[in-house]
Amino acid sequence: MSMERPFSQTDHKGFMTGYLDALGMVERLHRLLLDVVKDEFERVGVLDINAVQALLLFNIGDNEVTAGELKSRGYYQGSNVSYNLKKLVEMGYMHHQRCEIDRRSVRVRLTPRGREVRDIVASLFSRHAEGLETKGVISAEGIEDITASLKRMERYWSDQIRYIY
Repeated sequence: MSMERPFSQTDHKGFMTGYLDALGMVERLHRLLLDVVKDEFERVGVLDINAVQALLLFNIGDNEVTAGELKSRGYYQGSNVSYNLKKLVEMGYMHHQRCEIDRRSVRVRLTPRGREVRDIVASLFSRHAEGLETKGVISAEGIEDITASLKRMERYWSDQIRYIY
């Protein structure tokens, strides 16, 4: 015989409060991440690029990708991807080339200038990781737990979009 008690309305309200707190935290963390990246670029004197564009360069890394691939990875909203890629090409952070097979598709990759930006972001994140660990803010196990939980939420939300109207 199971000793579990049925899920009550009180339990649901508590869970709902926690869920809304977590959603708010995700939003605040995203905005704060953009501010942290922006501040780093101001500190090093790179003022012609915004935080979203810097993260886009970081996430592209050494890959050659299309805007559609970036969107399908879930990193960026579709309209922002095209706009930001166009601006990054214009500013000399990225190369672009039409695909030989599908002329509608454009592949992009970082220029040396774009790789410098990617390296600035990578260095920033490396310093943060080291600081979080050495100051005991969060352990490797804590990061693994957070990541696993967020992946489960991502999967759940993705399923909601795909399977529920």
